[in-house]
Amino acid sequence: MKYFHFIGLFLVFIFFVKKPTASTNIQNQASGAKVKLGKKLFFDPILSADTSISCASCHQPQFAFADNKAFSVGVEGRVGERNTPSVMNMASRDFFFHDGRALSLEEQAIIPIENPAEMNLSFEEAVQRLRESEVYAALFETIYQAAPNKENITDALAMFQRSLESDGSAPHDLWMMDIDLTALTASQQRGRLIFIGDEFKCFECHFGPDFTGDEFRNIGFYDGGELLDKGRYEVTKDSSDIGKFKVPGLRNVALTAPYMHNGMLETLEEVVDYYSNPYDFVKNPINMDSLMVEPLNFTNQQKEDLVNFLHSLTDKNIPYSDEM
Repeated sequence: MKYFHFIGLFLVFIFFVKKPTASTNIQNQASGAKVKLGKKLFFDPILSADTSISCASCHQPQFAFADNKAFSVGVEGRVGERNTPSVMNMASRDFFFHDGRALSLEEQAIIPIENPAEMNLSFEEAVQRLRESEVYAALFETIYQAAPNKENITDALAMFQRSLESDGSAPHDLWMMDIDLTALTASQQRGRLIFIGDEFKCFECHFGPDFTGDEFRNIGFYDGGELLDKGRYEVTKDSSDIGKFKVPGLRNVALTAPYMHNGMLETLEEVVDYYSNPYDFVKNPINMDSLMVEPLNFTNQQKEDLVNFLHSLTDKNIPYSDEM
C-alpha cells in the first residue's frame, strides 16, 4: 500500500507542478528579437481600425493577460460576446478560444484583429500599415529579412504569447517542489486534497501542470432559453458538443475574474458555489457533463479551503505587470 501511495504522490507532483525549466526551455527556443517584436505589436493600437485599442487592451498583464470585465470593449465601444480568457500558459495548448476554433497561436492571432467587435481591421490592412511604418518595416527586415506579411506578423505575436509562461513562483509550486514548505496554509493544503481527491473529481477536468486537460466540457451554461451560446457545437456541428467549452487552465485564476465564457460568475466563491450545486444558478441545463449532474454539495469549510487553494496558484511574477 505504501508503494502505491508513493506512486500516487509522484503522479500528482508530475501533473500539478509548474517546473521553472518549462518556461526557461520555451524562452531558449524562442528568438528574443521575435518575442520583443511580438510584444511591441501586442501593446500597439496600430492593429485596430481606429488605432484605439491593442491586444493588451483586453489581455491586460495585471489580470494575468485576461480582462476584468464580463465582456471586453472593442473599437467604437463595441462589446464582445464572450469573456476574454488569459493568454498566459498557452505554449502547450492544442486549441484556442472558448470554442477551440483556432488550432495554433498563429491562427488565433488573426481572429481578434479582424473581428468587428474587437479590432475590426482586415489583416491585409494590418500588413499594409506595418509596411508603411518605418519603424516596423526596419524591424521586420532586420529580424525576418522580409517586409511585414501575414506569416511573420502572426509568428511574432505567437512567439510573444509563448513567452508568457508561469515560472514556478506560485505558492503551490514552491510547496510542491519543497522550496518553501510554509508556502501553503493549512486551509490551502486541505483545499488541494479536496481538489485532487476521488470524491469531487476536480482532477478529471483540471489536470496537467497548467490545470487543464485541453478538453471540452458542458458544465451547465446552456439551457436553450436564457443561455444560448452553443460553444464547441458552432465549430463541429456535432450535437453532442452543444454547450461545451474549453476547460481553462487554473493558473492565476484569482486574477482573471469574472469567470466562465459569459463572465456570469463574479468571484471564485461564486465559482465554487456553482460547482457545489449548478442548479442554484441554472435550473434546466441541457447536455450537461455527467460529472456535473449530481451536485457536489461542498460544506462551507470545503468551499473556503478550495477558494484558498485556488489562490495558491497565483504566480508571484506576472510578465510585464510591473510595466503597466
